[in-house]
Amino acid sequence: MSFLSAKWENLALINYEIDAKILEKYVPLGTELDFHNGKCYASLVAFMFKETKVLGIKFPFHINFEEVNLRFYVKRFENGNWKRGVVFIKEIVPKKAITIIANTLYHEHYETQQMRHCNTENEFSKTFSYEWLVDKKWNTIQLQTDKEYKAIAIDSEAEFITEHYFGYTKYNNQKTFEYEVRHPRWEQLEVKNLDLDVDFTRNYGTDFSVLQNAKPSSVFLAKGSAVTVENKKTITHENARKPNLTL
Repeated sequence: MSFLSAKWENLALINYEIDAKILEKYVPLGTELDFHNGKCYASLVAFMFKETKVLGIKFPFHINFEEVNLRFYVKRFENGNWKRGVVFIKEIVPKKAITIIANTLYHEHYETQQMRHCNTENEFSKTFSYEWLVDKKWNTIQLQTDKEYKAIAIDSEAEFITEHYFGYTKYNNQKTFEYEVRHPRWEQLEVKNLDLDVDFTRNYGTDFSVLQNAKPSSVFLAKGSAVTVENKKTITHENARKPNLTL
């Protein structure tokens, strides 16, 4: 049985090219930074959890909720293949129980804050907004999009951002946790307008203050799908040897 199952819906993805040196200390044992066309990325992602189950059980008041996270991209070579994954700097949700479970069992970096969202549409466009409260200040992500979903192009930046199917957590310098995230390929909506008011330093620390005035390299809205998060496994120095090649 999967550890978690849910629907991830309406994923707002704001993507930044970032200096790899900033991320080096966050890279978990057994992984290395993943690049697309020679560029290293960090993404601010906001979306809805729906129909959430932990070990097949729905917990009252913890079924539908928002999440916003800051993440970057890594890869791990195992059994002759590259496994592509993400590392989370921080994940914000409005439910304390979710934070406790994720931080205790997966040693993730969840934080509980007040959150809200709103979706609207008219004849010409859709609008998706996510907000969260930190130190009495609302942070806002709002996207105005086209109405028609389209396929994510092969070898595109959007494909690179969405086609990572593992999560890696740096427990310490001797241990990494790995878990698989399963979902089908997603569709996207093109973004017409982005309204972003996020305090990167307050939310994510001084290492990420460089994103405060940075222009995103891309922004899109992924439709999402049903997902499962599988049980974690542990990577140590004994099974973390890297290959003598790069792809």
